[in-house]
Amino acid sequence: MTGVLALDHVARSFRQRRGRSLVRAVDGVSLRIASGETVGVVGESGCGKSTLARLALRLIEPSAGTIRFDGQDITHAGPRTLLPIRRRMQAVFQDPLASLNPAMTIGEILREPFAAHRLSPPGGVEPRILALLEQVGLPEFDLRRRPAEFSGGQLQRIAIARALALDPDLVVADEPTSALDPSIQAQIVNLLLQIQRARGIAYLIISHDLDVLGHVADRIAVMYLGTIVEIGGGPAVMQGPLHPYTQALLAAAPTLAARRDRSWQRPVLPGDPPNPAAIPAGCRFHPRCPMAQAICRIEAPPLRAIATGYAVACHFAPDETRANGAAIARTRLGAAAVQAPAPVARSTMEQYP
Repeated sequence: MTGVLALDHVARSFRQRRGRSLVRAVDGVSLRIASGETVGVVGESGCGKSTLARLALRLIEPSAGTIRFDGQDITHAGPRTLLPIRRRMQAVFQDPLASLNPAMTIGEILREPFAAHRLSPPGGVEPRILALLEQVGLPEFDLRRRPAEFSGGQLQRIAIARALALDPDLVVADEPTSALDPSIQAQIVNLLLQIQRARGIAYLIISHDLDVLGHVADRIAVMYLGTIVEIGGGPAVMQGPLHPYTQALLAAAPTLAARRDRSWQRPVLPGDPPNPAAIPAGCRFHPRCPMAQAICRIEAPPLRAIATGYAVACHFAPDETRANGAAIARTRLGAAAVQAPAPVARSTMEQYP
């Protein structure tokens, strides 16, 4: 597969308004996304997911590292260089109502990408807009209506249509379903999958819901306090998480099967994530980790490959963490649980990450 996006040791720090401390929102993240691949990024609020999405879109500049799109270095590219690239990378945001101009009609919103890039698709803009709306499940649509007249699910479909207008190679979706009802979430997820199969688009999907990513993602990257602590194939991460933090995330969202298991005691992480302006020494997760030992307080574990296409940042993985991850997955899946498959990279472009 051809690489679309490559982040190499990307970091972004923000200076606090009061004091001299730096908040390291993203701290040395490396990630590859291949053509037609879906990579999911999951983690608690404040872990750096949305900052990573903005870096990938070059909406903000990194403090360090390199960003490449289709092989071209865009780390510090100016507006003129970025303009043709922005046609090929688009975004879908968490709140569809906030992402659409309430004073514009839907027709004006969908015409805007073509006007901004001075493009005229074959057959004209209007037929193209109607075709986009039909593709996202909104046929026979009144383009004169405004965003406030639609439901959240309809608005997110309109936002997806806008993102698809210029035939992008990459769509970055930041929590695209979290503001929607569960039934609508399923419709939007299925819509994204259908569009990907039809167009071969690559997705970077940011979410706090591992179950959503487990349904759509070829690979899942788990972020904690600005870094990736585990990354691997979606089924492998869901069926056998190896990092204690990933295990806690999975256990925090029990399924019906887990609720029926009266012997199951859901592990609860103590406290909140540490202040990113005062990152603890050693492993960043050690103040909350049930497996933490002396080495965790001193030495930061590197993100190391343990199998083809799978890496984890834990001193004790996989030997001492595999059994607990498999047990959590079995409890969540009930009788349908299976042994975690061997982690295998979907993409032959990069073995890791």
